[in-house]
Amino acid sequence: MTPQRSGLVAAKALLPVGGALLLAALASVFGSGLPLAGLNFASSSSPSSGHPASSRLALLPPVIVWAWERPEDLRFLPARGVGVSFLAETVTLSGGEVRVRPRLQALQVTPGTPLEACARIEVDPRKPPALSAAQTAAASAALASLGNLAGISAVQVDFDATTSERAFYAGLLRDLRRRLPPSMPLSITALTSWCAGDPWIAGLPVDEAVPMLFRMGPDAADVRLRLAEGRDFTPAVCRGSLGISTDERIRDLPSGRRLYVFRPNGWSRDAFKAVLAEEKR
Repeated sequence: MTPQRSGLVAAKALLPVGGALLLAALASVFGSGLPLAGLNFASSSSPSSGHPASSRLALLPPVIVWAWERPEDLRFLPARGVGVSFLAETVTLSGGEVRVRPRLQALQVTPGTPLEACARIEVDPRKPPALSAAQTAAASAALASLGNLAGISAVQVDFDATTSERAFYAGLLRDLRRRLPPSMPLSITALTSWCAGDPWIAGLPVDEAVPMLFRMGPDAADVRLRLAEGRDFTPAVCRGSLGISTDERIRDLPSGRRLYVFRPNGWSRDAFKAVLAEEKR
């Protein structure tokens, strides 16, 4: 995420999309692993081993809400059709080091809620990263540890890699894919430019790249025009999901996509109901 996208960084927001799209979509304690302080998760089933790579994404529900670094009680979410992608750790690249900060805020979900463990990658502005093989391996190991948490259905990575960081990011994702269980989906967030005019992510070993349709900055006008004209995103990996926010209206969204939904002020039962009410109008 860029600084403009501090919605995900500081707290990511459900916009009014076509009612049919969202409403149709809505039709454990963790075992040993990364210490996620303050979490209160109930058990949910992990994907079965041997699940073919082509059907990894079938494990994920059609709507997933983002829970960033703030206390969240999401036990009000519908029992079926809605999952949670929560910030599990922040990985900072600083010089030749990799610093890992685990989640520090409580998060509660009901038993059986599909869960994605999301890792945010940041760069220390005071110490430009080495982007070395050793740093790749260390960062990959930190991310892969999320796949070992009980109850996790997928791992998601959020990194606004600059042009000079792309080779590092591609290598990191390749190494991470090798470390994760074969059945575990690997998701990444994607700047809209990566999915449109600069599709460098085509061919990366990820199951989905979620185009972030909010806080788009200078790309916003071009993306809105693309959607209005019915033109889809270029890489196939960008055509299965959408990232949206409650505080930015986006029209002409393509149908049949998994929706990742962010609310900048955090979630509540009333906030979720208000989103559904807006969709019905």
